[in-house]
Amino acid sequence: MFKPVITMLAACVFAAACSPNVDADPVEPTHTSPAPLAPEFKGIDHWLNAPPQTLAQLRGKVVLVEFWTYSCINCINVMPHIQQWHQTYKDQGLVVIGVHTPEYGYEKKLANLEAAVKRFGITWPVAQDNGYQTWNAYGNQYWPALYLIDDQGRIVYRHFGEGDYAATEARIRQLLAAPSRKAAAAG
Repeated sequence: MFKPVITMLAACVFAAACSPNVDADPVEPTHTSPAPLAPEFKGIDHWLNAPPQTLAQLRGKVVLVEFWTYSCINCINVMPHIQQWHQTYKDQGLVVIGVHTPEYGYEKKLANLEAAVKRFGITWPVAQDNGYQTWNAYGNQYWPALYLIDDQGRIVYRHFGEGDYAATEARIRQLLAAPSRKAAAAG
């Protein structure tokens, strides 16, 4: 009797831990309900590759926040796409912020994270979120999870797991071409 229940619980935990193909969740604002403001980075233990970042100081930029952990195979599979977007769009106003939220105890060690950042060739800012404070502020539940934040600081797109790379990149391009960004650059 307990074996099927335990098996089902184990399957649920596994599915929530590192989700390969969870669908994108576009957060489309309406005239009565704008997209939610992105929470500020909270409880960050260390910043790698950059001084501490805040969304307030990044206002006016398009920000891609990626929740990841270096042992998650799905995170590793997504990484080449993050690297490509960073290289292609950083000079157009895209800022990638990796939020490393550990799944296992050994992933909490700064030296291990530093080695992983070097091994994967990550050059964008990485926040070490060992206490899950930023993770919880976003209400996140998955590795990897991508959150696109517009130039006004609002979450306008979410994607969990692998896949939908073309749709994510299209949304990045759309946000970078937004009229509010063009007006700010001209002014």
